Amino acid sequence: MKHTFLGFALILLLSSVTSCVVLSPKKYKALLARADSLDKGWLESQYNGQTLEATLAKLRKDTASLHGQIADLQGKYDDVDGKYAKLRSNSTNEITKLSGDLKAREKRLKEVEEILRKRDEATNQLKEKLQGALLGFTKSGLSVDIKNGKVYVSLTDKLLFPSGSIIIDEKGKQALTQLAGVLKQQPEINIAVEGHTDSQKINNLGQIKDNWDLSVLRSTSVVRFLTEVEKVEPVRMTATGKGQYQPLAPNTSAESRSKNRRIEIVLSPKLDELYDLIKQ
Repeated sequence: MKHTFLGFALILLLSSVTSCVVLSPKKYKALLARADSLDKGWLESQYNGQTLEATLAKLRKDTASLHGQIADLQGKYDDVDGKYAKLRSNSTNEITKLSGDLKAREKRLKEVEEILRKRDEATNQLKEKLQGALLGFTKSGLSVDIKNGKVYVSLTDKLLFPSGSIIIDEKGKQALTQLAGVLKQQPEINIAVEGHTDSQKINNLGQIKDNWDLSVLRSTSVVRFLTEVEKVEPVRMTATGKGQYQPLAPNTSAESRSKNRRIEIVLSPKLDELYDLIKQ
């Protein structure tokens, strides 16, 4: 439409010119060539304009898309950054908590180690006192040892009882009296009396039916003497019978069986402080 308009305008121009001036054929052709050139230039400019508008529209669309992608990425970044900040905060708190727990455990460990050190020190001192007090009975079958943090005073049956009896003889009473003198000076010590026998069957001992009975009754006799005669606190005492089931040596000879027939007095320090610490 615009092309037709330009042609029509050009014809009017030529008509006006020719109405006043008579053009030569050469000038006329030149004017027509000029009109064609202008028409062609205008068409090219129109095409270029449309191309630029399409390009501009595409750029605007791409720009809008990029803005959307940027906004989406920014949202994702903010989300990740928030999670990272939260994780870092939680990690810091967790590390602080773990560090506090570790320090508390280290403190408790040192306290336990100190209590155990004191226990071992007290156990060694108790052993030395007992060895000194009972020195005169070592040749009669008495020994003092430390095992697992406890003091074991072992007395053979011949030191305490006549054969097959549960009645403590005089020599046995002397040994127990010496022992009681040390125990009464150690109120923090728990006392367990254990009776042991060999594997030989018992015959004709009246109320004593077997080695279980013999071990328990001998243990009870020692506890009664220590509590009733020597006034050791009963609350600290325990009497048990092990029978023949914890021998020191095989029951294959008279000498081995003699070692197995014994009373063991197990002395262990009260560890209430340690137990309370462990429960925390």
